[in-house]
Amino acid sequence: MMEFYAARGPRLTLDPGSVLDIGACIVDGVDLSPHRAIPDDGDPRIDHSLEGFLFTCGPDHIRHPEPIEGAADGRKYPLHGSFSSHPAKVLLTTTDDNGDAVCEAEVAVQLAQGGTALLSRRWRIDAATGVVHLNDRVTNTGTAAFPAFLMYHMNIGARHFDDGVRLAGAMLEGGGFPWAFGEGDGGVFCVLAERAGEEWATITLGPIAAIGGRSLKVSFRTDTLPHLQIWRNQKAPAHVFGIEPVSHRWVSRAELGAGGEFTMLKPRESRDYALSFTFIGA
Repeated sequence: MMEFYAARGPRLTLDPGSVLDIGACIVDGVDLSPHRAIPDDGDPRIDHSLEGFLFTCGPDHIRHPEPIEGAADGRKYPLHGSFSSHPAKVLLTTTDDNGDAVCEAEVAVQLAQGGTALLSRRWRIDAATGVVHLNDRVTNTGTAAFPAFLMYHMNIGARHFDDGVRLAGAMLEGGGFPWAFGEGDGGVFCVLAERAGEEWATITLGPIAAIGGRSLKVSFRTDTLPHLQIWRNQKAPAHVFGIEPVSHRWVSRAELGAGGEFTMLKPRESRDYALSFTFIGA
C-alpha cells in the first residue's frame, strides 16, 4: 500500500496491486474503511477490494456475474467486472507547486470476453481544501468493440454510525433519510442522479460523530455516471454502507442490451469518469 495525503484532507492508502484503489481512509485518526466487516461473495479479488474505502467495478461488467454473450462454454463475467486484482503501473507521485498531492498510474486490463483495455488514473488531494479528486479514462486497446460499464464502490464501516447519521441528496425521495433505510439487516436501491442542467451530482452522509461530527460529501460526473446505487449490509459479520456512482441502472445485462443502453467503446476510443469527495462540517 502507498500512503497518499496532503496538508488537509484524509490520509489515504492506495493499492498498486489492485487498480490503485483506496484501502484506508483516515479522518481524525479514524479509518472509515470497513475492513473485514463485509459479506463474503466467494471471490477473493472482491473480498480484498471490498475491505477498502473505494474500489472500481468494470470496465466490462458491474454487479453480480452474468453470462458472457456468445460464450458457448457458459462462462460468466466475474463479480463486479475485471478491474479488481489488476496491478497498476505508477507513473507519478508528487507534491505540486500548490502543495497538492498527485498520483498518476496506468492499469492494463484483460477483459473477461477476451479484449483489453487501459485505465489511466489520476488522484489529487487539494492541499487548500482537502478535497480528493479522481479522474479516470478507460480506453479500448483491443481489436473489437465492447460495452463499457463502471461503478465506484465507496464503502464505509457502519460501525461508526449512530441514529443521527442521514443520507441526503436531490436524487433521493424527500431529499434524504436515515442511513439504516428499509427493514432488516440490508437493502439496496438505484436511482437516477442526473438532473437537467447539472453536470455533477452530490450526495452527503453524516454527521458522523466518530470523526467529530463531519459528513462525507461525494460528487460525481453524471454524463458518464448518471445513476447512484446505495446499499447497506448489517448481516453479521458484515457492517458496511456503500455509496456507488454507476454508469447503468440496476437491471440485467440482457435488459440493458434489449433497451439499447449499452455504451459501446470501439477500438482506440476512450470514456472519462470522475468523482470527488471531502469531509465537511464539524
